[in-house]
Amino acid sequence: MHVRVHPPDHHPRHRLDRLRQTPASSDSPGASESPLTRAQKYVQKFASCENMSTDPKDPRLPRTEFTTVGKWGVTERGVCTDRTGNGEIVFYITPDMKAFQQGYKDHTAAQLAAGNEGYGLSSRVIVGKDFAVTPTKTKTAVALVASDLRVLSCNVSFFPPDGYHREKALVEGCGLGDFVNSEDGDGSPNYEVPRDPATEGPEKPGQPATGSLGLASAGSLAELRKLVGHSVDCTKMSTEDAAVESIDYKPVVQGDPRAWGVKERAVCGNLAGAQRAHDLNWLDVVSDMRTLQTRAKAAQLADLKDDGRLLATGSKLLVGTNVAVETNSKSVRHGLYQQQFLYLNCERGFSAPAGYRLEQSLVEGCVLTNFER
Repeated sequence: MHVRVHPPDHHPRHRLDRLRQTPASSDSPGASESPLTRAQKYVQKFASCENMSTDPKDPRLPRTEFTTVGKWGVTERGVCTDRTGNGEIVFYITPDMKAFQQGYKDHTAAQLAAGNEGYGLSSRVIVGKDFAVTPTKTKTAVALVASDLRVLSCNVSFFPPDGYHREKALVEGCGLGDFVNSEDGDGSPNYEVPRDPATEGPEKPGQPATGSLGLASAGSLAELRKLVGHSVDCTKMSTEDAAVESIDYKPVVQGDPRAWGVKERAVCGNLAGAQRAHDLNWLDVVSDMRTLQTRAKAAQLADLKDDGRLLATGSKLLVGTNVAVETNSKSVRHGLYQQQFLYLNCERGFSAPAGYRLEQSLVEGCVLTNFER
């Protein structure tokens, strides 16, 4: 029997009245204390934070500078040791939180423009009223959002799963929330992911001994388009041009889609016109999933044969029970994983960490998963 785990009464969605656009932070009695000291005392209620330093040469500071004094409205920066979490917490004091959020938004936009499309999907930028922190460990971030501090996210592709909250930040295009997303499996629990009570435990939670915990399905191309609307921009969709591809976007299915077991197929995105085609994703309604996975396996192994790596511009196949999406966008895949699509991975020796789904595919030598290296 497969069940969904529902959040308990103490889960964040039962205290959303505490979530405000500028969450409470370092305000406390003791006017003589510096803002950094007050911020540290607030954080210490929820996480370990020892040996605070404001030395810009402190070796605990990250080598790649996020931001510093004089930028984004930051007036003071400090770092402390999180002994419990075995990491560090970097503090940014700012009397102008809107300027800080605008700085992070611009920084995110620059990363996205440079091709780092997954930037900010696992944000650990956590803000309060007059300070922000960036813990180096995911578990520390989870502990901190149990307070009135909130994760700042400015990647428009990110949206929290069911049971969590997201509201507008101080700048347009960003959001504040109580969900900590992470690729290391230590983030906030995703209550949208179905769990198998027979396998729940410390080793591989959420992974069934046999069968599947459930996959996405749709009865038609129109239903599939609606289903993936949060993740795939299908404002422009074409069935006639479904075979289109570009130098940057290559589909999995090649040639006659019926030979791949695909009944209906469409492409979403901006097709070539005045400028090169971009943001292409393919939607498939599948009549024979075994055939689709068999053909996709052969294509994937052929791609891996030369250098052991998949083509960066080649799409990955994410499947449901009778539907699939072909995409090379990490942010699109992130959204589809929340909707119970899984990636067909045929790499030899592949395994997924605890907390990620790992299920058998319909073809030997492949697995279905929501984990990507």
